[in-house]
Amino acid sequence: MQLQQLRYFATVAELRHFTRAAEALHVAQPSLSQQIRALEHELGAELFHRARGNITLTDAGEALLPVARRILADTDTARREVHEVAQLRRGRVRLGAPPSLCASLVPDVLRVYHARYPGIELFVDEGGSQDLVRSLAAGGLDVALVITPLGPGAPALTTAELLREDLVVVSSPDEPPPTRRAGARIRVADLRGLPMVMFRRGYDLREMTLAACRAAGFEPSFTVEGGEMDAVLGFVRAGLGVAVVPGMVAARSGLRVTAFAGEPLRRTVAVAHRKDAPPPRAARELWGVLLEHLDLGPGSVPRGD
Repeated sequence: MQLQQLRYFATVAELRHFTRAAEALHVAQPSLSQQIRALEHELGAELFHRARGNITLTDAGEALLPVARRILADTDTARREVHEVAQLRRGRVRLGAPPSLCASLVPDVLRVYHARYPGIELFVDEGGSQDLVRSLAAGGLDVALVITPLGPGAPALTTAELLREDLVVVSSPDEPPPTRRAGARIRVADLRGLPMVMFRRGYDLREMTLAACRAAGFEPSFTVEGGEMDAVLGFVRAGLGVAVVPGMVAARSGLRVTAFAGEPLRRTVAVAHRKDAPPPRAARELWGVLLEHLDLGPGSVPRGD
């Protein structure tokens, strides 16, 4: 089994077409087909159902595809690591982060990192923690900022807690405050009956807000739901309702910020990477900048051991 064969197989599986795969790989189609046949012979199973204009994966092909993708991703990582030159003059870091952190913590960290290592290309994948965890496991990211706990069934990752962030309620400064309680604080129970702007399904903040409301004995009322962070803040700014967001995001939003009374709502942010594949040096240096920004010691950086 050769890496070239796995790359050919993964490309055909993605495009579901031999001719288009050959064009994407810049090889002749007979050569591509020959290599796929050789791979099938090596494995002792057909990988594709072949019909005119309709290429689908067999059960064997479905089983091989995620493994092939991980192998190819690991190979790319190894190649980049070997070809990095002294003092990190070139390379690439693939970072994943939730939209709330991309709107607060990540820009400042990347600004410092880019000034220190201008030759490093930065790729940022913005998504929910569940999506980022899947991308890490598949080898699509070097490192990700995720919200923990990861939940049952999560793949094996090395994680290290970075910070615990209070959640707050934001509302439009042009609307009446969401509570008249002394000290301008709000209880979760005070959200009962208030119009709320809610994030899309699968969003970490949505699940945390719903869980807190249900623990207080009620279901929240939504005026708008389904947005990402920027959209939610925009809807709140327009006076459509209140929203529960992280404190770092609220501080930059220009909205009225109301803290929770009593036991605060908090989320835990961790840095994560695959347990079986330590990140490349450029990604480890990004951790260092992240820890400097948060004023954490170097011992907080996960090393994969």
